[in-house]
Amino acid sequence: MYNNLVCNNINNMKNSEFNPFVVGKYVSAEYFCDREKETEMLKKQLRNGRNVTMIADRRLGKSELIRHLFAQPDIQGQYYTLMVDLYSTGSLAELVCQFSQEAYRTLPVHVSSWRDKFFRTISSLRVGFKLDALTGVPTFDIGLGDIHEPEVTLQQVFAFLEQADKPCVVAFDEFQQIAQYEEHNVEALLRTYIQNCKQTQFIFAGSRRHLMTQMFLSPAKPFYQSAVSIGLEPIPQDVYVTFAQTMFAKGGKQVEEQAVRRVYEEYRGITWYMQLILNELYSITLKGGICTADMTETAAENAVLVQQPFYRDLLAAMPSRQKRLLYAIAKERVARNLASESFVQKHGLQSASSVQSALRALREKDIVTDRDNGWSIYDAFLEKYIRTCISL
Repeated sequence: MYNNLVCNNINNMKNSEFNPFVVGKYVSAEYFCDREKETEMLKKQLRNGRNVTMIADRRLGKSELIRHLFAQPDIQGQYYTLMVDLYSTGSLAELVCQFSQEAYRTLPVHVSSWRDKFFRTISSLRVGFKLDALTGVPTFDIGLGDIHEPEVTLQQVFAFLEQADKPCVVAFDEFQQIAQYEEHNVEALLRTYIQNCKQTQFIFAGSRRHLMTQMFLSPAKPFYQSAVSIGLEPIPQDVYVTFAQTMFAKGGKQVEEQAVRRVYEEYRGITWYMQLILNELYSITLKGGICTADMTETAAENAVLVQQPFYRDLLAAMPSRQKRLLYAIAKERVARNLASESFVQKHGLQSASSVQSALRALREKDIVTDRDNGWSIYDAFLEKYIRTCISL
């Protein structure tokens, strides 16, 4: 959704100047804001051999926090760290493909003895091992077509991690995806393998609260109470203001405190949006200049402008009932009691039952989310587009 904007802004290194407001990836601790308590809490769980569940809204920075944790010198020295992003996966075979590739990249398989151990243990993946015809350098490249028995390969990957010369930490990002796989036994299968691991620990991160809560807090589910649960809240406003002003100062620029506070409040402290707007503000502020509060609207308009064609297509393809409910939520910003008669009448909706049906569909598509004791649109720029570009 945001690739074009990220390409235009995040890697803005014109005139050899790096934009310090990094969006959607982790660079280093220098460009990472706070999360000191959360980092120490995660370290504590690892030191005590506990698996962790981290549930947070999308774009609040949970993936970057995990990468920040993995970048800590003491963690790097004590563990092999693996980050497995499951967001785009839809089957066990896809999970196994991602997991095995990450294991190969992370552990020292460039050493021949380790490489032999990798393929001896994960014998089902030997088909992916090749020697470059020109250089003779060993390569590992597998696709879904190479995963013939995903359950067997998965068990072998876990067995390989258990043979490592130091403990491994595996972070499964967007872990709730496994609940929607075409296979119906993945949760139980993973739980069986994970509980047998002696020196491998796990972080289960997810953004769909209702699915993650059901997976880890429902007695009927295999992962019930199998991990310590950690929530992630927005970075405190004062902390983020100080961070933003420091980043501007390093680049020979200034930003008004009120400008940062306006951005924070507009985007409810959600890190991705704040970083992107500050990225844009930094780029349009001249060297030696001052970023003022009235510039924040220009930055937001630029962000929405880039996404406008996508938003038009999204809304054009959306069923009428879902679209009308989405407009009602955008108008309220945080909408409550959606099925009540007063809400239905106020926004000219068809009926309480049609609202509930449309709401389920919008939530399944990750277009709306329940936060702040009400419903709001996940994408803050989509909300702004609807509020400013569509007559409500």
